[in-house]
Amino acid sequence: MKLVIIGYGGMGGYHAECLQKYAEQKFEFSIELAGIYDIDPARVALANERGIRAYASPEEIWADKEVNAVLIATPNDVHLPYVLAAAAAGKNIICEKPIALSSTEAEQMYAAAEKAGVVFTVHQNRRWDDDYLTVRNIIKRGDIGDVYKIESRVVGCNGIPGDWRKVRAQGGGMMLDWGVHLIDQMLQMIDSRVTSLYCDYSFIYGEEVDDGCDLLVNFENGVQYRVVVATDCFRHLPRWMVYGIDGTAVVEDWDLSGGMTRVLERVDKNLVGIRAGNGFTRTMAQRSHSSVERLPLPVVHAEPFAFYKNFAGACAGVQALAIRKDEVLRVFRLMEAAERSARENVVIKEIL
Repeated sequence: MKLVIIGYGGMGGYHAECLQKYAEQKFEFSIELAGIYDIDPARVALANERGIRAYASPEEIWADKEVNAVLIATPNDVHLPYVLAAAAAGKNIICEKPIALSSTEAEQMYAAAEKAGVVFTVHQNRRWDDDYLTVRNIIKRGDIGDVYKIESRVVGCNGIPGDWRKVRAQGGGMMLDWGVHLIDQMLQMIDSRVTSLYCDYSFIYGEEVDDGCDLLVNFENGVQYRVVVATDCFRHLPRWMVYGIDGTAVVEDWDLSGGMTRVLERVDKNLVGIRAGNGFTRTMAQRSHSSVERLPLPVVHAEPFAFYKNFAGACAGVQALAIRKDEVLRVFRLMEAAERSARENVVIKEIL
């Protein structure tokens, strides 16, 4: 399969490097980087320096019969026209997340792809993050008993990245940048309906779009899940906190530091109270070593190039897409409910 990247910026450049490495692996279903298209002369010059063909226009891509697929890595507001044009030209499509600015736009894209008979998927690459897979493994194995609360958090202190991500009309804001990933992970991890949610957006930097969000979701099976995105936090916070009836798991960072603490004795016979501020507590004291055990994380590593392999297999007609239409639309509807919650300062009780 020959693929052209539309938008040779940060993510487009990342995809180009990944696809070139993918091609070196000689997988059963290959993907060849046929070229790029970008409106920035500097990026076109860089592609030429790297020996990558730069197409002069989108129309040149649509007309190239040797091109089987495109990867769209442009600002969010122009995903829709590129997807519709690529589908009409009969090209298979990978689109960066979020594929659209609304669930209505996303449905329009899927309808166009289905009508044209092309493969269409979104680059929800965080499904293959080792930290996410490790947490899912902890829950699946029951390492800390039934899990009732999860905190998924990404924090930084560098503000909203880039320029267009600060513009509402271009699909800016951190909910669409990072929230879409964490919500997708959440809905993959928890097999239950959403019964309610509440969300708060932050506007610390005074931009017209959110620079962070704090989303609390309650599921029908009793699990409470918190998603936090922050760009104004100057101290490190754990990437994951997982609370089970028999223990607690912490994943500190993407380096998979952390561990699990699991209870051995429900009643700690050797519990010693501690001084706590201007007082004393046994309730909030750490347990004695004899009553708990500390365990390493059961780390799971993702299969290399899993996303590209799945897309190539789907285009060859031998695999189902890993990222399905119904999953993508559910994420959009939950984000839209979260945005409404933040705007109106209300709990949303619609089941999603």
